[in-house]
Amino acid sequence: MKKILIAAMSVFLTLCCAVVASAQDVSQADRDRTLAYLESTKKGVVEATKGLSDAQWNFKASPDRWSIAQVMEHLAAAEDMLRGMDENQVMKSPAIAPRDPAMVAKIDEGLAAQLPDRSHKLSAPEPLKPTNRFGSPEGAEKHFVESRATTEQFLKFTPDLRIHAVDGPTGVKLDGYEWILLIAGHTERHTKQMLEVKADPNYPKS
Repeated sequence: MKKILIAAMSVFLTLCCAVVASAQDVSQADRDRTLAYLESTKKGVVEATKGLSDAQWNFKASPDRWSIAQVMEHLAAAEDMLRGMDENQVMKSPAIAPRDPAMVAKIDEGLAAQLPDRSHKLSAPEPLKPTNRFGSPEGAEKHFVESRATTEQFLKFTPDLRIHAVDGPTGVKLDGYEWILLIAGHTERHTKQMLEVKADPNYPKS
């Protein structure tokens, strides 16, 4: 009888753990929504850079501003770095206790609202500053598109994105899913930067 009770308790605890993990994991609706966000921000980059001449790629509004080519390189490098951090640091960190759903929603919404906001200027970390590492802006764009496909696969098939978290760039703990939101929002932010360059009155017409 004692063995039966122990076995029953073991099954019960296993089921409880599974329910808790499921409750913390990303819903399919959120996964689909962020996948669409990744796709739309990728398309925004491709559309913003479509058919650019060398002069248009490399135009700088001022010596201290980035060209579209430099922004493109930064995006390609950042895609690799941020996803790599998510895969190799966030998802390998210890599991966290369940968080308040309202707090999680607030962080998600804050990322979506604040990251694309270019009224707050930020400086790129040294490893993500342009160095022509991809050989050409076209090479950077190709790398970005390929890396984005890897990011999308990571979002689609990685379980437990909500139960691992580390400090994000602002010091707030971000879980594995929120790091993917950060990637998409970062892309939207810099697509706006590309469009600002194109809107400059001195931007080459061809």
